[in-house]
Parts: sequence; structure tokens; C-alpha cells
Amino acid sequence: MNLHVLLVTHTLPLWFLVLSLFLPRICLLIAWLQHGLGAYIPTSLNLIQIIVALLIPRILILFWIYQDQGIGLWFLIHAIGLVVAWGGGGSRVVSRRRVRVIED
Repeated sequence: MNLHVLLVTHTLPLWFLVLSLFLPRICLLIAWLQHGLGAYIPTSLNLIQIIVALLIPRILILFWIYQDQGIGLWFLIHAIGLVVAWGGGGSRVVSRRRVRVIED
């Protein structure tokens, strides 16, 4: 296992790597709609990957980054983003009860 520390992009474009951290489904759709999809996404696209893209796109993006670059800095950044998204780090809701003061 070789760990790369640089922010190197091989065939996945930089816009895909950055925006897929925040909007993974939209980035997958944009990459699919572009005719140059084969340059971004490995050619081993099959039915299982399409189902995974619909259900849990972050895992599919991690798989593509691993196929393209191996375990590098982009892979680790996306893995941390996956843990934060699934752990609910960005969707904590604070509920507050309002107390009405009734004056006589």
C-alpha cells in the first residue's frame, strides 16, 4: 500500500474532486451528462455501480478515486467527508422549546 501525500489528479478532474465533497450526486450527474465521461470515470461502469451511485454516491466516488490514484490525500479527504456525512456532523439540529410566560 503506497500513500501519496500530494494533491495529484490523474484522470479525475479537479472540479470533480472538489465539488463531489459537497454535492456528490450532482457531480456524478454532470460527469455522466458530459460526453467525455470515460476520461473521468473508469470504464468498469456496470449495473452495480449505477445502483451504488443512486443509493450511496460517496462510496462510488471513493471507489473511483482509489482506482485512479490509490490511497492518497484526495482519498483520505473524501473518506473523512463520508464519515462526517454519515455521522451526522453537518446535520445536527438544535431544538429549543419556547416557554410562554402568562401574566395574570
